[in-house]
Amino acid sequence: MAKEKIRTVIIDDEPLARRRVRKLLGADSEFAIIGECANGHEAIQSILNEKPQLIFLDVQMPEISGFDVLDALDENALPLVVFVTAHDKYAVRAFEVHAIDYLLKPFDRARFDKTIAQVKRRLHTESNDELNTRTLTLLEELRAKANFLERFIIKSGGRIFFIKTDDIDWLEAEGKYVRLHIGKDAHLLREAIGNLEARLDPKKFLRIHRSTIVNLERIKELETWFNHEYRVVLRDGTKLMMSRSCRKRLGELLGSEL
Repeated sequence: MAKEKIRTVIIDDEPLARRRVRKLLGADSEFAIIGECANGHEAIQSILNEKPQLIFLDVQMPEISGFDVLDALDENALPLVVFVTAHDKYAVRAFEVHAIDYLLKPFDRARFDKTIAQVKRRLHTESNDELNTRTLTLLEELRAKANFLERFIIKSGGRIFFIKTDDIDWLEAEGKYVRLHIGKDAHLLREAIGNLEARLDPKKFLRIHRSTIVNLERIKELETWFNHEYRVVLRDGTKLMMSRSCRKRLGELLGSEL
């Protein structure tokens, strides 16, 4: 009877990075690549539909980060996750402690083979519950140890601006860019808002809408809006729409039910 292959999905917004993993993984007959995704939206749908045992997941992707992808899934049915990224030394340390693997770009075949060996060992020796628990533990630790941004460095018009994150009032997505609002000033940064959200301290900043992150210290009040929705009013009078799903989270951060 043929041995069942390990169903695998590769998720990365960089085509070359996906091709690299596909090539390395293709040399091992124990794996079956059942999908490739170029963004978080595709990743969530693919995981829900295909139910892979293993995913190679890029951390930083436009709009929806690797963390967002995991947040969107049922925590009791997570596949085994191998994070792939070019950043975050704290994350590397966290994963090393728990021996869940984490590929730091660029990586060579020897490093990849080590990852594959760990994946096989886990899948062959641990139950699904044990794998889910380990993945969730790692995810929480990764977030707890995250090196949150303290300042931005913005290059514009031949000048370099150093901006403390605490000075930012709110952030607004503009395609592949994010506009930082600081008082009457605004600066454009080339970064997806989903990636930026993961790098900001969640105790200070909250994503209140698909395209908006707000500094909690700048909130003055909430205005009721149509269909039981709210608008966030900042101290300078700026009014921002807040999605329903974010209302509960804002209440938790402010210590009051909304």
